[in-house]
Amino acid sequence: MIYNIMTSGVGGQGLMLVSNILGLTCAEFGLNIRTAEVHGLAQRSGAIYTHIRVGDNVFSPLIPYGEADVLMGMEAIETLRYIEFLKPSGTIILNNYLWYPVQSTFERVKNPETSYVSFEVILAQLKKVTQEIHIINALELANHAGNPLTSNVVLLGALTKLKGFPVNIDQIKKVISNAVPKKALEANLRALQLGFEAI
Repeated sequence: MIYNIMTSGVGGQGLMLVSNILGLTCAEFGLNIRTAEVHGLAQRSGAIYTHIRVGDNVFSPLIPYGEADVLMGMEAIETLRYIEFLKPSGTIILNNYLWYPVQSTFERVKNPETSYVSFEVILAQLKKVTQEIHIINALELANHAGNPLTSNVVLLGALTKLKGFPVNIDQIKKVISNAVPKKALEANLRALQLGFEAI
């Protein structure tokens, strides 16, 4: 059996760390994992996404269209951009955050009556593909954890709650110290737990 995880967001949201933590956890507990990352203009808040595939018969790191079991979206627009990877019965873990592209702002400067796309409009489009959507205010939970930069780990905690997810939260807790700085470990562990409890 193969479990496919697609993550999407913008540069600086920590998707590479999520991929790294999952990779370390799978390696520690003897699971075969393949990952692929596309950085784009990550350092300038550009689009970024990762493919994560776990299973004995995984030979390619790239998820075929329509075969992702779960799509984890750190940003709503980018989540919609990669919806074609999700299987019809798949699950979306969605951070309720919007980062408007520069082009959208440019269009509004030219024509002030032009409106930004809303979270509700994006959600309606996502629901055309699946009803299994869990919306999480990751920044709020990260702040409760003590570090606003742990929004990514909040969503990772939520992922571990999903049925069929290949690793559990306790396994990640055992490995996460190898992926985050020591001074940020406690906040990341709290963020992981808060994400787990959010679903």
